[in-house]
Amino acid sequence: MPSKSRETHLGNRPWKPKVRSVEDALKVFDELLHRRPLPSVIPFNQILTQLVKLKQFETVLSLNRQMGLLGITSDAYTLTISINCYCRLNRMEYALSVLAHFFKLGLQPNVTTFNTLLNGFVLRNGVADAARLFSKMVEEGHCQPDVFTFNTLIKGFCAIGNNTLAIQLLGKMDERGCQPNIVTYNTIIDSLGKHTQVDEASKLFSEMVGRGIAPNVVTYTSLIQAACNMGHWNEATRLLFEMASQGIFPDVFTFSILVDALCKEGKVAQAKTVIQIMIQRGIEPNTITYNSLMDGHCLRGEMDKAKQVFDLIVSKGFSVDVHSCSILINGYCKGKKIDQAYKIFKEMPRKGIVPNTITYNSLIDGFCKAGRLQEAEKLFSEMQDCGQLPDIQTYNIILDGLCNNQQLSKAIELLREMEGNKLKPDIVAYSIIIEALFKAGKIDSATDVFSGLSSKGVQPDVWTYNIMIKGLCNGGILVEAEKLFRDMEQKGCYPDGCTYNTIIRGFLNNNETSRAVLLIEEMGVRSFSGDASTMKLIIDLLSMDTVDPVLLAWLKDSVRS
Repeated sequence: MPSKSRETHLGNRPWKPKVRSVEDALKVFDELLHRRPLPSVIPFNQILTQLVKLKQFETVLSLNRQMGLLGITSDAYTLTISINCYCRLNRMEYALSVLAHFFKLGLQPNVTTFNTLLNGFVLRNGVADAARLFSKMVEEGHCQPDVFTFNTLIKGFCAIGNNTLAIQLLGKMDERGCQPNIVTYNTIIDSLGKHTQVDEASKLFSEMVGRGIAPNVVTYTSLIQAACNMGHWNEATRLLFEMASQGIFPDVFTFSILVDALCKEGKVAQAKTVIQIMIQRGIEPNTITYNSLMDGHCLRGEMDKAKQVFDLIVSKGFSVDVHSCSILINGYCKGKKIDQAYKIFKEMPRKGIVPNTITYNSLIDGFCKAGRLQEAEKLFSEMQDCGQLPDIQTYNIILDGLCNNQQLSKAIELLREMEGNKLKPDIVAYSIIIEALFKAGKIDSATDVFSGLSSKGVQPDVWTYNIMIKGLCNGGILVEAEKLFRDMEQKGCYPDGCTYNTIIRGFLNNNETSRAVLLIEEMGVRSFSGDASTMKLIIDLLSMDTVDPVLLAWLKDSVRS
């Protein structure tokens, strides 16, 4: 048995147990427990730290309880380990109780302890709680926040999209004599870019460089992604050249962002060129890169090429993931190749891949649009049996499928079921039902559903108004249609080109040419134009033996102007 001197030190070097697995850790822990006298808490802390790295949080807490029963007193480091484990297990109330235990033992929590707690709250979307703890930490003077404290809270604010508070906190760092680092700036720049605040991201980038903080590949990747999301290709190219001039080379994430952006724009050939450049530079494209390329082919309806990319991922030894399968399934469904989509779906469990809600939604939608409603409903039930909860989009797909397959009563029954659940129907669900009621000739019922929206806390959007106006016009109820058309703007919902075309056709079809002409002129003032259906209707009316004089006068005025 090693002597006492070896419990914490070997010569002048700290004792570091060799732990490569949970079994190793438990073996060393057991050996420590059998030593007499019992070692200090330090070697136990080292074992617990190793187990934390192995993500064995429950085991750490269990061993810590054993230590307490044997009279091994925890120090500040032990308690901080416990706080970290409770945070990782989403048991924040226990983590806070450990903080209280600090003071009972007469120990002073340090900045690492508070940072651990703050990170726990942020990881569980408890940013408000994290902010309160930060204020308490500062106001009560427990310890001085460091750069990690600020970075953790900034990360939290950015995660909930509150970039304003993140920037304000960045300003407070200087006030407290705490210098921001590259992580601070990268976190905010990335968040600003994702929220299309590109100018603000550029300003912060300039501020960072002005302070002597050198940007890295993460900084440039965030800025390039922001530029690509906005379609600013020249700016993205400029940033790439600037990176190279600074000796910073794009990594797989930078290239993957470029590939994804190009594919979403339909520029698959250019995306393939980027992949070739990656390979030439010795940067191996990953599953994310190939998923983007596959999605690009799907968006163009090139399903054979998309399947080739899917097979390429497998042949290269990469793991196809649920996202890879969902992309291919969605592509096949959009191309009305439902059986091929279903084949991929059935192969997923054999590859150890669990379909998610997006996978199910794509396939259910495909079955509904193909008129194979029984298979869609079977999949809807199977989804729930497998523990995948349907989201609002799933229900809307089923509603739309039922309505388009003349099963309106079942759709209304499903809507009522949704209203009774926690997952309340949104405006899309109600719009689907309103449109189906109009198509079934149930004008009063459609109007009743629309009138009841406000009491349900649901606001109609422009699509809903367009459905209502079209339904009322088709029913010859022009006064109500025009009233709704005028009311929508007052309620903060502005008509679009479709709204104008819908009501103009309604007036023309009901021989209300004078009112239609006034709306055509108003549409022009608002920079909207007649669509193909409206223009065909006008041409048909002008081709009749007796042309409406109002329409003829409008046409002459239009030609002169």
